[in-house]
Amino acid sequence: MNRFALRTLSCGVLMSLALAGGVQAQSAAPALSSLPDFTGIVQKNAPAVVHVEAKYNGKKTTKGRTAQRGGMPGGGMPDTPDDDDPQMEMFRRFFGMPMMPSPEDQQHTSLGSGFILSNDGYILTNTHVVDGADTVTVRLQDRRTLTAKVVGSDPQYDIALLKVDAKGNLPAVTVGDSRSLKPGQWVLAIGSPFGFDYTVTQGIVSAVGRNLGSQDQPYTSFIQTDVPINRGNSGGPLFDLQGRVVGVNSQIYSNTGGYQGVAFSIPIDVAMNVVKQIKEKGYVSRGQLGVMVQPVSDDMVKALKLDNASGAAVTQVTPGSAAEKAGLHPGDVITAYNGQSINSSVDLPPLVGQTPPGTKSTLTILRDGKKQDVGVTVGEMPRDKNALLASGDTEKPAARGGATALGLSVQDLDSETRQQMSLKQGEGVVISNVTGSVAARAGLQPGDVILMVNQKKVGTAAAFRDAIKDAKPGDTVLLLVRHGDQSGFIGLTVPGGKDE
Repeated sequence: MNRFALRTLSCGVLMSLALAGGVQAQSAAPALSSLPDFTGIVQKNAPAVVHVEAKYNGKKTTKGRTAQRGGMPGGGMPDTPDDDDPQMEMFRRFFGMPMMPSPEDQQHTSLGSGFILSNDGYILTNTHVVDGADTVTVRLQDRRTLTAKVVGSDPQYDIALLKVDAKGNLPAVTVGDSRSLKPGQWVLAIGSPFGFDYTVTQGIVSAVGRNLGSQDQPYTSFIQTDVPINRGNSGGPLFDLQGRVVGVNSQIYSNTGGYQGVAFSIPIDVAMNVVKQIKEKGYVSRGQLGVMVQPVSDDMVKALKLDNASGAAVTQVTPGSAAEKAGLHPGDVITAYNGQSINSSVDLPPLVGQTPPGTKSTLTILRDGKKQDVGVTVGEMPRDKNALLASGDTEKPAARGGATALGLSVQDLDSETRQQMSLKQGEGVVISNVTGSVAARAGLQPGDVILMVNQKKVGTAAAFRDAIKDAKPGDTVLLLVRHGDQSGFIGLTVPGGKDE
């Protein structure tokens, strides 16, 4: 069917509707009138949204940050598109449109958005908008330009609190409750994309509690929307239909550097917790369990006889930590935290991180196939650490190994190696040789240390051989392997016949 025929068909359909007395057209009117009208929200709240300019003496190196998920590449990437690899998918944080430094002062300016929390001059924005700036200014809708002081910021949550001196005559937003958001709800953003002040965009909530598995922000469960946001929207507010702020626009998922239908906002409840701590203490504290976790693999489901792959598998427990005091050990699978289900390993860090240190919490775990609740008093993460030991995105240990049926050989650890790896006497055996294809494909390699076999500790080569002696072709043997300073579970299925 050509384009002309398609147009003719459309006209014919419309004529038929008209001849039928316009019944269909009349019935469609209520549907159109039920669409939300955002004008009231914009008129009320736009004056409380600000344009943020951060200036740097000397060129600021602006880096976007990638979040490794699946096959996505990792590492720091430029905040602008990579012309050499236009298909590279990245989570991008945006500063706005950087202005070229003049030859005289070599200043660099990055642009973003923010919003006024209270009429005494407190303003909220993203850390990455103002991080390291020499001067920060905000411009209001009435064109006033005010110098802002960075009261405090937290890179992990990507929230910064600014303060301007306005003698209590500033408009302010109304803070809502992001915990009440549901997929399908309308939301609205106001900000300064590409420097166009007070641009309004709308969409719906696509998902809540979205954990990106990012090493940059492991403690944040984002609000995912399809609201168009671009460079300069960072730090701006996300409103619900009642005109309340429910999120702080933070980053997008893009392979071009521009909006492609997926945007992420920091829940306002998380942001206001950061604001409260900055005002009261001058810094942000986070809870810490002291465990390394990884996703539950299919091999683990089979080996541990689990019902499904939900949960976070404990691979390492820090000595002296809250987890060790509570009796957790490698091989436990955490399925809930204070009654909230843990579907994946990335669900755990945000819940733990937002728990005030010293809080008594309850972990629901699977141990030896049995469900039990474990009480734990949450510790405090050192402020100079960038990653929570519970960050679920652990690196799988490279390995190539087995023994006899598994296609690898092991030997006892010498005292020097134990000391280097901070292992106690009777902990672990080292892989000396890899002979089987199954172990090789799993990535095992000589030098890796096997700490457990099917959740039982092994401390000698004899104990290791004894632990696998009954393994039959088709059985999956679960190994806890230490590679460097990282530990992780690897399941090896005993091959049928010769392991070539």
